[in-house]
Amino acid sequence: MPVATQAAIKGLTAEQVESLGVSLILNNTYHLNLRPGLEVLKAAGGAHKFQGWKRNLLTDSGGFQLVSLSKFTTITEEGALFASPFTGEPTMLTPEESIAIQHTIGADIIMQLDDVVSSLTTGPRVREAMERSVRWLDRCIDYHEHSGKKDTQNLFAIIQGGLDLELRDKCLDEMIKRREGVAGFAIGGLSGGEEKDVFWRIIKCCTDKLPEDRPRYSMGIGFAEDLLVCVALGVDMADCVFPTRTARFGVALTHRGPLNLSAPRSTSHL
Repeated sequence: MPVATQAAIKGLTAEQVESLGVSLILNNTYHLNLRPGLEVLKAAGGAHKFQGWKRNLLTDSGGFQLVSLSKFTTITEEGALFASPFTGEPTMLTPEESIAIQHTIGADIIMQLDDVVSSLTTGPRVREAMERSVRWLDRCIDYHEHSGKKDTQNLFAIIQGGLDLELRDKCLDEMIKRREGVAGFAIGGLSGGEEKDVFWRIIKCCTDKLPEDRPRYSMGIGFAEDLLVCVALGVDMADCVFPTRTARFGVALTHRGPLNLSAPRSTSHL
């Protein structure tokens, strides 16, 4: 999935993205809630119409911002208390609120709110985040099922547990128990600087156990070798800013490696 964080893939129109064969893009719940805001999205008829996108849309729940904006965030059992990086205004994002925002955005695939820690975090905080993610999944499922949106928007669970295989396995057991309440499963909390062999071992731990009748989504994966290995291990979906960000900086990805098109020596390759 190309990433359109704020309902736009920078440098490309929706028609150009669709012409490339892309059928699913990602928007970010946290950022769209801040700007342009839900009232603008409602007035536009949802995020599909707002960005002129006619295919499928997936929204992240805002959980990743628990890591990327951690200096602005306080985690409680109720939810995540954010201070807006733009105004400093506090905003409480609960599991229920995250799902409600995604309902308004109108995404075809919506993600549970999870408690995310950096993949390099160790100690009791990793277990705490994993167990809270399971409890928050229950709240997301309950809100989603009572909203009447279950038949039109597909809720995915997110497997957490850091780099601890035992915690990942426990999270898998708990979330698979809830499989009737979700349409798919994501593998979260990776791509944070861990060693490749450790990363791939966690992916295999998850895909070996996840149901084959549900999509399996590895979050934040964009390098070519990672995509190939993850698909070989049973992953069906992935997203990353890497491909489009790399292209915007004038770098082409080739079979011989990255090619900087702005460098004078590259003119002979065109």
